[in-house]
Amino acid sequence: MKFSIVTPSFKQPEWLRLCLASVADQQVDCELEHIIQDNCSGEAVRAVVAGSPRARLITESDQGMYDAINRGLRHSTGGVCAYLNCDEQYLPGALCRVAAYFAVHPEVDVLFGDSIIADPSLMPLAYRRVVLPRRWHTLLRPLGVLTCSTFFRRKVVDDGVLFDPVWKIIGDKAWILALLDRGYRMAVLQEPVAVFAMTGANLSLHQNVHAERRRWREGFSPLIRLAKPLVLARHLLDKWQQGAYQEQQLASAWYTPDSFPVRRDFAQLTLGWKWPSISPRPVL
Repeated sequence: MKFSIVTPSFKQPEWLRLCLASVADQQVDCELEHIIQDNCSGEAVRAVVAGSPRARLITESDQGMYDAINRGLRHSTGGVCAYLNCDEQYLPGALCRVAAYFAVHPEVDVLFGDSIIADPSLMPLAYRRVVLPRRWHTLLRPLGVLTCSTFFRRKVVDDGVLFDPVWKIIGDKAWILALLDRGYRMAVLQEPVAVFAMTGANLSLHQNVHAERRRWREGFSPLIRLAKPLVLARHLLDKWQQGAYQEQQLASAWYTPDSFPVRRDFAQLTLGWKWPSISPRPVL
């Protein structure tokens, strides 16, 4: 087994160095490549990547984040792929747990793990327990999984099921829906594998997100719209049955701006499920 991790990059060297470190220190008994697909950010990003032993920098102009991810996946060679944004990190032992699961479950094509939500200083805020995505919920509601904790086999890339760059903000949603429509076999690993930072500049907070979601819904018939309450109720029931609303007690460690170059230990965490509110900030 070989891992290929793709990180789309554009002028975020301070976040990127934390992301790089979280991949570089993964203890895995297999090959691991970390492709930094950078949109001509300049010397600061080149210097950060040069200090990471597992990272390979590819500098190309792109048409947005999803186009960059597609480019990185096409350059990759691993049997298990993932993408990790600059403001996201893997937790200790994450890739070992993912590798072990795929080894025991050769029938699974896509694996989703749990995630920890952190604030702009990377202090813990919440816990996100994943549930398997369903087609109707993915179609009608905001995406219920985090891609920082999503892993997929090479066959998905070889089959050409990549991200549609026409979507600049909700491309993850369109991609998951395509996977569901294609019938790829999915599973959940109910263990935390990644940290997602609510920086205030996340795509979900972009000023154009509502316009893009309206464009997504343009072709929906009134009957489909009427199904939304039932779809939401089913999703909430799934989350309740999987324990998503229970507080989680755990210990972990990740990189913070004031702890780098070592992980900061969080020995006794008790985190709830609720998605925290972070005010948007302008992207420079």
